[in-house]
Amino acid sequence: VNGLGVPIVAIDLPTGVSADSHELEGEAIEASMTVTLAAPKIPLILPPADVYGGDLVIADIGIPAGVIDELDGPWVELLTRERMRELVPARAADTHKGDFGRVLVIAGSVGRTGAAHLTALGALRSGAGLVTIAAPRSCVPTIAAMMPEYMTEPLDETAAGAIDFSAVDRVLDIKADVIAMGPGLGHDASTAAFVHAIVERAGVPLVLDADALNAFSGDPDRLVGRDGVDVIITPHPGEMARLLGVSIEQVQSDRLEHAREFAASPRGHVVLKGHRTVIAGPESRTFVNLTGNAGMATGGSGDLLTGMVAAWFAQILDAEAACKLAVYLHGTAGDLAEADEGESALLPTDIAAHLGDAVLELTARRRVKRPAEAG
Repeated sequence: VNGLGVPIVAIDLPTGVSADSHELEGEAIEASMTVTLAAPKIPLILPPADVYGGDLVIADIGIPAGVIDELDGPWVELLTRERMRELVPARAADTHKGDFGRVLVIAGSVGRTGAAHLTALGALRSGAGLVTIAAPRSCVPTIAAMMPEYMTEPLDETAAGAIDFSAVDRVLDIKADVIAMGPGLGHDASTAAFVHAIVERAGVPLVLDADALNAFSGDPDRLVGRDGVDVIITPHPGEMARLLGVSIEQVQSDRLEHAREFAASPRGHVVLKGHRTVIAGPESRTFVNLTGNAGMATGGSGDLLTGMVAAWFAQILDAEAACKLAVYLHGTAGDLAEADEGESALLPTDIAAHLGDAVLELTARRRVKRPAEAG
């Protein structure tokens, strides 16, 4: 059938795709379109079976929404434009920078200053009111020259040019609403001890990525949120594998389950990056994002997302909503950038340059009405 060269329409699921998992049962039909009944099925949205469904159409067959919601079993919700639009906070005319949050980016080391730049850029382009980069002292001049909008905080450093443990107290004194930590920190033992101390002592929410997660490899139970201190982790499959002490293949074989496994404790929220990014929270709520493209699989794209999550958290003050909105807009901006640059030439800075367009597209240029216009 696949070789006939004609459009193929599947009903509910293409033949050969398991209804109980996202795996294949031997050779499967490669549908041009799948008309799925009542609600999307997990195999249609997660690899490896997702590519067999083609365009997805959801057919209403008269089942009340309340009936579906009451069924047992773990549910997955798609990030849709309509639902994400509701999360974007409107900006009133009489606001100031303090209303949109202070993000502290702890990132970078000698040879990895770009990671700090991209994380902070993601925060700025996502509307954070103030962004400060705390980095090794020798790296600060380079970082400060990248964008005039950055504030910087030079920190004590190791002989290798990474943040030293002695910088802990200084960092905890910096005023911030959210901390984004990890990109480009390196693997120095003193830096890992610094990361542990910040996670244990910080009094504000944390968004952890890259080397901040590697510092907890094989010991995820130390990544526990405290009262008033949410923890969000944004690993790629390799970082998730190291964190949980499993193989990358195991993570990729069931991305939903591994994200849920981490989030099912008081640890916090997970953004498991990759094709069909998965978001899981401690209340057994799981979401899958459909925006984005293969051109975004390049170094620095994840750093940008880390800053975005932190910025939206600083504005929305809701961990789950911040994760969903950041992931959706990151993918949308990537799609807009890909339309201009193509997949092979796509850079994280191209994604950042399209973040404003992504918000405008999502909100249809929504703005706050002045009192004279209301009515």
